[in-house]
This record gives sequence, structure tokens and C-alpha cells, in this order.
Amino acid sequence: MNQMKCLDPATAEADLIALPDDFLADVRSRRAEFAKLGQLPRDVVERLRELGVYRALVARRYGGMEASPGAFLKVIEKLSQADGSVGWVASFGVSSMYLAALPAATLDTIYAEGPDVIFAGALFPPQAAKQTPDGLRISGRWPFGSGSTGADLIGVGIKVADEAGAGLPRMAVMPADKARIEPNWDVIGLRGTGSHDIVVDEALVAEDWTFVRGSAPNLDTPLYRYPAMALAAQVLAVVGIGVARAALDEIAGMAAGRGSITGAPKLAERAYVQSEIAKAEASLRSARAFFYEATEDAWATLCTGEDASREQAMRLRLASSHVARTGCDVAQMALRLSGTAGIYSDHPLAAYLHDATVVAQHAFLSEGTWQSAGRVALGLDAPAGYP
Repeated sequence: MNQMKCLDPATAEADLIALPDDFLADVRSRRAEFAKLGQLPRDVVERLRELGVYRALVARRYGGMEASPGAFLKVIEKLSQADGSVGWVASFGVSSMYLAALPAATLDTIYAEGPDVIFAGALFPPQAAKQTPDGLRISGRWPFGSGSTGADLIGVGIKVADEAGAGLPRMAVMPADKARIEPNWDVIGLRGTGSHDIVVDEALVAEDWTFVRGSAPNLDTPLYRYPAMALAAQVLAVVGIGVARAALDEIAGMAAGRGSITGAPKLAERAYVQSEIAKAEASLRSARAFFYEATEDAWATLCTGEDASREQAMRLRLASSHVARTGCDVAQMALRLSGTAGIYSDHPLAAYLHDATVVAQHAFLSEGTWQSAGRVALGLDAPAGYP
């Protein structure tokens, strides 16, 4: 195949997104507000849009940055270190990768006024869509609509009767005002993601505004040939890296602080604390290194004009599951070392543990993904959509 042009990594990093310190500080200071609200306020979503989060992976032909996956992931990691919910909602900048499976004419319409389009939605369970002469008529309810409260476009999972080759789910895309968000996100972690139910009542969607998630894109550049389902897992897993880093920094700061009320030495002076923090540091850095190594390996292959191999795509998924689990373990260790200080519901370490736990619970990162990775590694078939 002919070599396809990729941006120089240093240039891609520099030109992507600068996250101002004052914005990150504001996010950190408002974590309790986001959790209480159950979603991100409009001003935070609009700030993410202004900073370029939602244009980062949009094709350059539409005015987007078409950044490398690694560059985008590092932005989400940094946001997640400030607040896991903000990182999670920002991660849906990856949705332009799904939308690339729409017809070219539809993409032209979506990006007609610029690349900063926010797309969110929910896929499961797919609801039956009725075929009519004017398009598909859609009704139903879908849980886990993360970020949908700030979206311009909403996508929902559908199934069409007698559709051939329905191994992967189909998604219908519509203006956000065709859907209703029912606030019911009541969870222990990532409470500010606004992952409420999406309700649609008799919306009419043209066939060319639907796509099969995980199908081949209609854009042929290295970015859009990156394994889309693997990147969908990566952008969620990297939230766990940021949250775990915040937890480690928090416990390190506590360890250097005041002594115990019982008169025991400071945490930093206790041998078991020193050992546990060293182990956690090594574990998180190792998992993170594997995560980005797999990312850059696949990207380098794509930049030569070749496709990423099945094994490379599997390693992307495996590294994602691994780093999500590691992030959860590190956050748990940090809380454990904090003693009674960390048990209060408003303590940062409690929030970090809950956020990291929810990341690792996601279907893209859960226990079954390890088995799927093992099957691919052993040359066996894997479930549809994996890797």
C-alpha cells in the first residue's frame, strides 16, 4: 500500500489542545458540584468545546485537528486527573470515529457549520425501528447516555427487522431535541457524567443517518483506520490512569503532612507506607507504559499505509483492560493507606476510588475482555466487535 501521511508526533502534540492551569484548577475545585448535579454544567461542556476536545479527532477536511490517538488520550488523561467525570465526558470526542461510518453527504451536513460538534448516546439495548417510506421510526429508552445532556446530536441503538449481517449494532443519529434526557443517574462513582436514560418517542430518522458501530469508515486516513472499537475502550480506560494518578498524589501529600492523632509517626515515616506507595507507583507507570506503547505501535503501522493487525488491536484492548484494573487497585491502595481520614464521603480519596471502580466496571473493560484477549492471542475466534 502507499504510505499515508501522518502528522509528526511532536507537532500533533503541540497543536492539539492546551489545557490552561486555571481551567484545571477550576475543575478540581468543582468536583463536589458536578457530583451533586449528576452531570457537567453547561459552562464546563462549552469550555471543553472551546478548547478543541470535540474537534480533536474530526477529519482535517471538516476543519478538525485529526490528531493522533496518543495525543488525544493524553488530553483525556490530564483532564481525568483533575476530575474523572470531566475526563469521561470529554472522552466522547472519540465519537467522530463512529460517525465516520456515515455517508459522506451526511458528514458534510453534520460539519457544515464547523467541527465542534458534540455527539453522545447509548447503544444498548437496541430497540426495534419501524421502516417507513420516509425513514426509520424510532421509540424506546436507553440507559447510560453519558454526556448526552450537553450533546448536539444523540445516537441510539436500533435493530431493523430482517437486516442481514446484524452481528454489530446499528445506531441512529438525530438532533438532540428529538430525544428526552430523563435524569436518573444515581451511582457511587463518575457521578458527574450525566449518564442518564435517553428516551425517544416516535422520532423519524433517515436511513443515511444510521451506521453500524464498528463498521468500516467512509474516511480513509490513518486516524480513521485505527481500530475504532479499541479506541472506544482506550478513551475510557485512560480516565482510570488520571484518577489513579490523582489518588497517588493525594496520599503522598497526606503522608508528608501532620502526624496521627494517636501519636504514631507520620505516614511518610512508616515502612509499610513507603513500600506500598513504591509498589503502586511502579504498577501504575508500568501499566501506563504498556498502554501508550500499544497505542504508538498501532499508529506507526497505520502511518506506513498498512492496517493494524488483529494482534495489535487485541493489545490495545488488553492494555486498556489492564490499565483500568490497575488504576482501580492503585486508588484502593491509596484509600487503604489513608486510614480513617479517607472514610468520609467528602474525602477526595473516597471519590477517586469510586471513580476508578466505575471505570473498571465498564463493559469494554470488564472481566470478559481478558478472555477475549486470550482467545485472540491463542489464534481463536473472538466475539463480534472484539478487538
